[in-house]
Amino acid sequence: MLNRTIAPPIIDSTEFNLKLKPYDLFHLDNGVPVYAINAGAQDVLQIEMVFYAGNSFEKNKGVAAATNFLLKNGTSTKTAFQLNEAFEYYGASMSRGCYNETSVLSLHTLSKHADKLLPVMNDMLTNAVFPREELDIYIQNSKQRLSVNLLKCEFVAGRKIDQLLYGEQHPYASFTNVPDLDALTIETIKDFYKAYYLQGICAIFIAGKLPANIEQLLNENFGKLQLTKPDFTIEKIATTPAFEKKYRVENDVNAVQGAIRIAQPFPNRHHEDFKKVIVLNTVYGGFFGSRLMSNIREEKGYTYGIYSYLQNHLLESAWMISTEAGKDVCDATIEEVYKEMKLLREELIDEEELSLVRNYMIGGILGDLDGPFHIMAKWKNIILNNLDEKYFYDSVDAIKKTGAEELQVLANKYLQPEKFFELVVF
Repeated sequence: MLNRTIAPPIIDSTEFNLKLKPYDLFHLDNGVPVYAINAGAQDVLQIEMVFYAGNSFEKNKGVAAATNFLLKNGTSTKTAFQLNEAFEYYGASMSRGCYNETSVLSLHTLSKHADKLLPVMNDMLTNAVFPREELDIYIQNSKQRLSVNLLKCEFVAGRKIDQLLYGEQHPYASFTNVPDLDALTIETIKDFYKAYYLQGICAIFIAGKLPANIEQLLNENFGKLQLTKPDFTIEKIATTPAFEKKYRVENDVNAVQGAIRIAQPFPNRHHEDFKKVIVLNTVYGGFFGSRLMSNIREEKGYTYGIYSYLQNHLLESAWMISTEAGKDVCDATIEEVYKEMKLLREELIDEEELSLVRNYMIGGILGDLDGPFHIMAKWKNIILNNLDEKYFYDSVDAIKKTGAEELQVLANKYLQPEKFFELVVF
């Protein structure tokens, strides 16, 4: 019998032996790969179709996002209302998203309704008609949203820092403006749709309690389409970073605070330092107990929150520090950002702090492995970055084993103020 008067032993999360549940892989008749995680206690299912149809592939700004959004706004058999009603009748959710390299169609439903909803998803994908009135509404709403966002210093700072890092012509920094929205046409959207959806490159990720006939259902609905399988490589696009390093931009004369972005270009996940730099970044500014947060928020009170992170891009990355602070303390905030870099370069991280960070990071991974949807999200990120399960286990080892001396070497290599762009938008 359990003796409740005795407290259970406390075990560091770093002592856990983490395992990433493997996926099952099968291919549709057209060669499209399907990555599947069959797990979970609930009768729910997630199906994500990932297309190489992001803004990196567009010739006209805004066409990739518009095409992705309007897929759900009417087919040759259903109006936008009828299409949405078809999913909602079964309590399902159909979402879509457009990113730099990829775009996604994502269905969440009860597993028992997959046979009813996959044909609707097929109709949405293959019979989209892009009604003129729906495009007009999309353009109007996008312009209104853009006009509001351009008044926000943090929105402008987010755009500007990417332009400094990659160059204005790079897909990571090529942003849609009002003239681009006005220039959208049904013809350009249909051309993009045909090239990148009807005849596009696709991979499918499914997770949850999978129906016994899921392979048959997917093959019936998507296996006959003119889709091809990805090789998970993307042609590298040259970056043209800005020459000057420090910028001050006045966006709102009435603003009471400034949006601060301090960033430098950084290699992607394939670089040998990436996994260990994630540990260093966590110490520096990657969680609520980080040095940046403890100093600039807790001690100085300059900001409500400050974080550093590595951007989640496939081709290139960047090491970014992001915060908003009162206009009168922006310069002092930046000074403290560089001060914390200096401390990491000159002083070893003590074992207590490093242990806290390790346990925090392993705890985060434990959360990422909780349930089939999270597990598949982890796998999807690995697969789309053209990596394998070794990357997962090497990342765990980097968290557990990277020592203070190694982190100090990395700090001296990367945390040099002269490497960083410095931007404040008021």
